[in-house]
Amino acid sequence: MAKIEEKHIHIIAKRGTPLEDLPEANLLQKSDFIPAVEQGVALGGATGMLAGLVAIALPPASTVIAGGVLLATTLAGAGVGSWLGGMVGMSVSNRRIKEFEEAIEAGHLLILADVPTNRVNEIENRVKQHLPQVEVEQTEPRVPAFP
Repeated sequence: MAKIEEKHIHIIAKRGTPLEDLPEANLLQKSDFIPAVEQGVALGGATGMLAGLVAIALPPASTVIAGGVLLATTLAGAGVGSWLGGMVGMSVSNRRIKEFEEAIEAGHLLILADVPTNRVNEIENRVKQHLPQVEVEQTEPRVPAFP
């Protein structure tokens, strides 16, 4: 089975290019929203945890209350961090597609396909079999958002 569902294919083209029935990439693919939210959760959670540790270290408090304070500040920090990260990420173009901007502006289409890692080679070979002129540039490795 070589079929990729349409919901897993995203096309990025020069502004004003008619895509007709092709699935245009949405804000999640065109912006840095997802990586920014991931980084915001990590930074906000860490900041909230540090604030909670400081809060429970200053006044004398019971262990139960201290645990609740630490949990609450960590969750609040993660929530605020993800919200702020998402707001910033939506306003920034996707870092992973910057290297393709010149080709996109020249009229080429960038096709993003979300496929399982074990199918990448199979799909690359099928695409090249039917469209030998297509250049398969790269696959995105699965790495943590925050090194």
